[in-house]
Amino acid sequence: MDSDVVPYTTLGSTGLEVSQLALGCMNFGSEAEWMIDDREQSFEIIDRAIDLGINFLDTANVYSTGESEEIVGEAIASHRRDELVIATKVFGEMHDGPNGQGLSRKHVIDQAHASLDRLGVDYIDLYQIHRWDEETPVEETLSALTYLVDEGLVRYIGASTMAGWQFSKALYTADIEGYERFVSMQPEYNAVDRHEEANLLPICAEEDIGVIPWSPLAGGFLTGKYERDDEPGEDLRAATDEYTQNRFTEENWDVLDEIRDIAEQKDATPAQVSLAWLLEQDVVTAPIIGPRRLDHLEENVAAVDIELTDEEVERIAEPKFPQWPQPGKDR
Repeated sequence: MDSDVVPYTTLGSTGLEVSQLALGCMNFGSEAEWMIDDREQSFEIIDRAIDLGINFLDTANVYSTGESEEIVGEAIASHRRDELVIATKVFGEMHDGPNGQGLSRKHVIDQAHASLDRLGVDYIDLYQIHRWDEETPVEETLSALTYLVDEGLVRYIGASTMAGWQFSKALYTADIEGYERFVSMQPEYNAVDRHEEANLLPICAEEDIGVIPWSPLAGGFLTGKYERDDEPGEDLRAATDEYTQNRFTEENWDVLDEIRDIAEQKDATPAQVSLAWLLEQDVVTAPIIGPRRLDHLEENVAAVDIELTDEEVERIAEPKFPQWPQPGKDR
């Protein structure tokens, strides 16, 4: 690496060294209007992230139906593969018709090979199930993932976004049946979305599972670019994205008020304080940042140098009470 700005840690109970920020690659593609849709700009962000010490890149086969993986693969070709940790995912629909999605043995193995081709690599460092599959026995999925590890095509396996009982079942089954064990979990987690504190995070802490939070800035809400009483501008994500709009609740504005106040005291930005709050959580390994511009990347990376006191961490947490299931959401 050209720099060591971002410090490193190990992923859960493994010896795998990952940067304390992961680069999320969902923006690299063209399927949605909020994506970058510019390969050269995407390459610049990936190259600069690696220069800043980020060695952990997270994508998925379903992001722009493989386009994100292709962009990542092209970008990393000029960097040292042995220092990079490339993570991707499987589950989502990749084509119409039978066997186009899910966690069957066929789909998992077929998609692993397809991801390897798109990424242009010989192995995937962290292969993750993107969601729980109600239609496939967990034993079948674990068997397929174990096969990929045994064949040297995958180094570690991880999971993302499910009920705690499902994750516990997967870990227990792996232990009892001798399958490869999940070493990481990707939950939605940030200062206003804290439901996983009542679901997955206690399991991860108890089982020494690495935690890689997605949406650490709550779809941009925690950047502070939205105001309580103003309609979002047409050029902002919340103008068209319900995910961000759904963060506009009174409790969440109260959290953002605390974050803004602390940011002002520290001559920092709300985004930096929000990321610093996540990094203060003992269970968290590496939040997944998703910058669309180089200045956003630089801003996010600077969060690793911000230290929050216990009182500041508590001030940010105080307006919210973590609940699972989330109120108003079906599970």
